[in-house]
Amino acid sequence: MLQPVVRRTWAPRGRTPLLRQWDRRDRLSAISALTVAPRRRRFGLYWALHRANIRTAEVLRFLRALTRHLPQGFTIIWDRGRPHRAVRVRDWLAARAPRIVVEWLPAYAPDCNPAEHVWGHTKYGDLANFAPTDLDQLEGAVLTSLTQTRGQRALLAAFFRAAGLRI
Repeated sequence: MLQPVVRRTWAPRGRTPLLRQWDRRDRLSAISALTVAPRRRRFGLYWALHRANIRTAEVLRFLRALTRHLPQGFTIIWDRGRPHRAVRVRDWLAARAPRIVVEWLPAYAPDCNPAEHVWGHTKYGDLANFAPTDLDQLEGAVLTSLTQTRGQRALLAAFFRAAGLRI
């Protein structure tokens, strides 16, 4: 959604900052993967943005792209979102076992998902109080934030630690 995340800010007394925004129905949805190579401790951040809700087809497209980037295989630590549990996704993953392994997070446990910490950093850190005028401006800001985050090894490691995962 294009609604800004309003965060507390400082201003001179009597000059309350105003964040002007109108009700929007546009949507920018995202899917992401935060990776770590176990031997070399090399981190990666992959994402795809869509201007509609993410459904089974988008999940499969993202998994295919991830497989091209990580041809040796990987383990997915996934929440229980509906597109993740779709029959076509499960069949696609089953055809690639044991190269791709799925570990399911407990239900309603976003704090255990390192990718959720990436989005929290993007929304509540980099884009706090940001009021885009249109979807293009929002997409550009999200891409800038993710590109900067991708290059910060310590920050990516912190997302794993915040999720309670040892690396």
